[in-house]
Amino acid sequence: QLSLFRLAAKRPFSTSHSSVDSEEIKKFQLLAHKWWDEEGEYSALHSMNDIRVPFIRDTLMSMSDNYHLGNPLSGVKILDVGCGGGLLSEPLARLGASVTGIDPLEDNIRTADRHKSFDPVLAKRIQYKSSSLEEIVEESMETFDVIVASEVVEHVADLETFIKCCSQVLKPEGSLFITTINRTQLSYVLGIVVAEKIMGIVPEGTHEWEKFVPPEELEHLLESNGFSVKTVNGMLYNPLWGSWSWMESTSLNYAVHAVKSGAQGQSGLTDAPAEMDIQQHSATAGTAG
Repeated sequence: QLSLFRLAAKRPFSTSHSSVDSEEIKKFQLLAHKWWDEEGEYSALHSMNDIRVPFIRDTLMSMSDNYHLGNPLSGVKILDVGCGGGLLSEPLARLGASVTGIDPLEDNIRTADRHKSFDPVLAKRIQYKSSSLEEIVEESMETFDVIVASEVVEHVADLETFIKCCSQVLKPEGSLFITTINRTQLSYVLGIVVAEKIMGIVPEGTHEWEKFVPPEELEHLLESNGFSVKTVNGMLYNPLWGSWSWMESTSLNYAVHAVKSGAQGQSGLTDAPAEMDIQQHSATAGTAG
């Protein structure tokens, strides 16, 4: 979801700055009540569920021998970072997962809480918190099986710190799913000029092109912080049909699945060599839309 994270580091990468950017808060506060309008400003995120939910579901199912067909994510603890109004948290919970959704904007969390309350099953499976990622790190070291950061990393100030924080709250062998936008000439023309300024698919001012993240850069940061990148898939949005599909090229949007190393002490807090657990599951993405 569109997020307001501007990450300041947590100890041992300590700074005194807040992780939340007040300018981003102002941008998204006006739209906090519109998350569930499928024809509104967030329509592209609604339709993105058609490919991002199966991508997450099928990847996790391919890594497990023991799942229930009706609730394939039963028993899986997921952290949805920058959850917005809960557009991704809800379908993951419907698949059986126990979801914690965090977002620093209280109005987003109010919207998400109100929407889940209409479904008693979702109300039990989802917990929303108005919180920064650092606050979750403080209370939830190696707690989650899965972290989802969808349309978030292009809004963070310090991407390496963000990834370090994700690693700290993820269990060894846990999965991190990211969707974001590449920094290319094409993404500037289509992602900002066309999508924001001409067609209004995304509210104007939502994105800063300089903060878009090339997949090579993201892969390098993940690999150098204890993750093994398993999948990188290009994504394409068709504004005429309002639909998403997978494609080979990552020149616009793309999705990444990475697995945290099973080794202990990956946070960089120890100089002692950790025993590496090489038996990481390979996961190829399910591309069913």
